[in-house]
Amino acid sequence: MAQGFEAPGRLKIGRPVAIIDIGSNSVRLVVYEGLARAVTPMYNEKVLCGLGRQVATTGRLDHDAVDRALRALARFKVLCETMHVSDIYVLATAAARDASNGPAFLEAASEACGQPIDLLSGAKEAQFSALGVVAGFHAPDGIVGDMGGGSLELVDVNGFSVGEGVTMPLGGLALQDLSGGSLKKAQKIVRAALARAPEYLENLNGRTFYAVGGTWRALARLHQAARDYPLHVMHSYFINPDDGLDFLHLVEEVDTKALKDIESISEARRPLLAYGAILLEEIIRLGRPKDVAISAYGVREGLLFDKLDGEAQRLDPLLSSATDLNFLRSRSPRHGEELCDWTDRFIESLGLPETETEHRLRHAACLLADIGWRAHPDYRGEQSLNLIAYGAFAGIDHPGRAYLALAIFFRHEGLSPDKVGSRIKVLAGARLMERARLLAAMMRVAYPVSVGMGGVLPQASLLARDNQIVLRLPAALESLANERLAGRVRALAKLLNMESVIEIVR
Repeated sequence: MAQGFEAPGRLKIGRPVAIIDIGSNSVRLVVYEGLARAVTPMYNEKVLCGLGRQVATTGRLDHDAVDRALRALARFKVLCETMHVSDIYVLATAAARDASNGPAFLEAASEACGQPIDLLSGAKEAQFSALGVVAGFHAPDGIVGDMGGGSLELVDVNGFSVGEGVTMPLGGLALQDLSGGSLKKAQKIVRAALARAPEYLENLNGRTFYAVGGTWRALARLHQAARDYPLHVMHSYFINPDDGLDFLHLVEEVDTKALKDIESISEARRPLLAYGAILLEEIIRLGRPKDVAISAYGVREGLLFDKLDGEAQRLDPLLSSATDLNFLRSRSPRHGEELCDWTDRFIESLGLPETETEHRLRHAACLLADIGWRAHPDYRGEQSLNLIAYGAFAGIDHPGRAYLALAIFFRHEGLSPDKVGSRIKVLAGARLMERARLLAAMMRVAYPVSVGMGGVLPQASLLARDNQIVLRLPAALESLANERLAGRVRALAKLLNMESVIEIVR
């Protein structure tokens, strides 16, 4: 009988790997498909145990919180066995690190989950958080801030370079405990603590602040709701600092029940929102970042990234994800790769300026061009748009997601901008919107020639020459040159204000 990890809809990269994260607020299990540059969660479950509640004042883990955590860990052990997980990494952070009864808890926790537990130091927690941002963003540059229940870690990151980290007792539960529930006192505690690490905020000026942690993700979700934002994806959601300050001040002042979409935030998380807002507001005021980026990648993904070899670490996370989806869902994965080269040659002949970001986005779109082929023909565009816009991609911002989704939508549905809603077009912006239509027009020429099969496009060239768009077909493919294909070439030429021609090479 076949085991679960042999499912044909999964990558053959070994058995799943799991991380159990014993945090100050939540205990979480995430099972990933396997160890890869672009990791894909297969299962994600958390229990809000509140281990760090009152540790700052009592010095001990609460008995009920410990009991909830141990029950969760026993459950996670069974889930990992059911999913045939090969490697389980168990991490513990600030609460277990700071509590006097932490060692006893870790011993019981190890027995409950059947695994040794790695108690991370503050510096190690900061390093893994930064590596998570390296794993999840393309060429990150700024300061990573990981706010948990018990602590805040700050660390500088620039590309693949990670600096020394610092940890401070500024987690949501710790602030709630130390301030006695007073937001004014919490603000004073935050200011005093941040003043002891001025170099991190000085180095943030004009760069990006990468916000890691459940409380900040919850705030970002509420910010999206308040702004009627069209894409409900947290990772790589960017917030303008001025707008962020206005919103954070609102969170601190009003009853959370008045916030739009507050029902999407767990009741256990809601009391911590104001403390997360205070901390982020002070970081913005003192550090003056150019923007705030929400990261769904953190310690867990950083640990897995650290286990890759150097060559795998330097792969582009977006193109890795797109390559995987191309392999799993396309009729011919080879065709997606050939489409990248085919459009490269056309863009070069056209002399069209293209940034590095636009180049990698175009390649990702080529790899994703055929992932919707199993859908009903009337809905391939719509389903492809949803798969891409809401997919588990890293290394891409929201305008980039919109571009990818629009390019494949137009590839199936035609080039008219009126075929798609205005909100995703606004998200892409005018330049990426037009680039998406141009790439879709190229694809709409490629597919009637190749029918999505590998080995065909290298025989047929598309190029710009003397104010003409020229499709050159070998004599063996001459019969493909019907009116439908000619119409596709004309549509591409029309976008560029050029003429069109199909040439047969004998």
